[in-house]
Amino acid sequence: MGVYEPLASKYRPSVLDEFVGQKHLVGENGPIRKFLQLGKVPSMIFWGPPGTGKTTLAYIISLNLYYDFYKMQAVNSGKDDLRKIIKVAMSNQQYNKKTILFLDEIHRWNKAQQDTLLPYVEKGIITLIGATTENPSFTINSALLSRTKVFVFNQHTPEDIYEFLKKIVSKEYKEIKVSKKVLELIADLANGDIRSALNILEMSTTLAESTRKEGEKLKLDDKVIKEVVQKPLYYDKNGEEHFNIISAIHKSMRSSNPDAAVYWVGRMLSAGEDPLYVARRLLRFASEDIGNADPQAVILANAVYESCQKLGMPECEIFLIQLAIYLSKAPKDNSAYMAELSVKEDIEKYGNLPVPLNIRNPETKLMKDIGYGKGYEYDHDLPNKKSEQQCLPDKLVKRKYIK
Repeated sequence: MGVYEPLASKYRPSVLDEFVGQKHLVGENGPIRKFLQLGKVPSMIFWGPPGTGKTTLAYIISLNLYYDFYKMQAVNSGKDDLRKIIKVAMSNQQYNKKTILFLDEIHRWNKAQQDTLLPYVEKGIITLIGATTENPSFTINSALLSRTKVFVFNQHTPEDIYEFLKKIVSKEYKEIKVSKKVLELIADLANGDIRSALNILEMSTTLAESTRKEGEKLKLDDKVIKEVVQKPLYYDKNGEEHFNIISAIHKSMRSSNPDAAVYWVGRMLSAGEDPLYVARRLLRFASEDIGNADPQAVILANAVYESCQKLGMPECEIFLIQLAIYLSKAPKDNSAYMAELSVKEDIEKYGNLPVPLNIRNPETKLMKDIGYGKGYEYDHDLPNKKSEQQCLPDKLVKRKYIK
């Protein structure tokens, strides 16, 4: 009996023309294809969701260019492992052989570890290909980032995954009946991750085989697929997708689009986000974007926050959905937010400007003698209950924060 090899490993492409998706990188006019044609690649960062081909493309590059290829997992490796590869790379230079270091999950290396790479990347001793699911702007040192080229990997389309699955079935599962509908279902459930699609296919065929009756032809149907799959959501509470989705919630509500707002709230909660985090952001929105156009919004948002504290998930989800609908439909007024920004700008610019003497409180005789409270008008004593007295510092006397 042969050694078991997962489909994702067994059918990993080894040439560029077999690579699935990312046409903007490897298509006819793609930059990586052009680099390979020139016979030289720069140090690069591959940034994209899981299962989009980052490791596979690095491997194909090394095969095409006959580079020495080393792979490290950032999560379980460090400087000692790097030094061993650098030693080999320096030896390779004597024979004009180049070395690729593929560092998977490079964002898991801290600043000191990433700094270790700098001189070797800069001198060309290694060609670094770092792979990350996190935004490099936040997770890769600026010095290292400036010495590499960032390429963005997109989620695979269901069509790309379907075509690839069709090829695999024709090679690996010739005796199994698999309809187009089933392959399309797997492609959809894979959520843009081609490795996930292959795993679903493999697990489903195993399950179908175990439940097949004697003499019955083996086939896959949607019932088997759904038994295997718990559809995953790509989400990282501390990563870019976290900020992408909370931004989508804010901008959907600001656009008065309740359908989009409730979808993004649901996405965030389904992925396991703390409901109190969502509630806090909605409470902030009630003041920042609605403000005095509907003061009830802040009261409702605060009540929902307290309700989430009392109930927790899943019971409090409906409260957040209700609030997102209300905030989306409410009239909008950002005057308080704009005033906040303008006030901060003036404080930064002018520092501690003195309070006008007329509105200072003369607590002592000395203070009164030097002018504290002089000329102050008590507005309630005026016929129209409104004075025109100066309340802002002299340098800001004509400043209007509320438009």
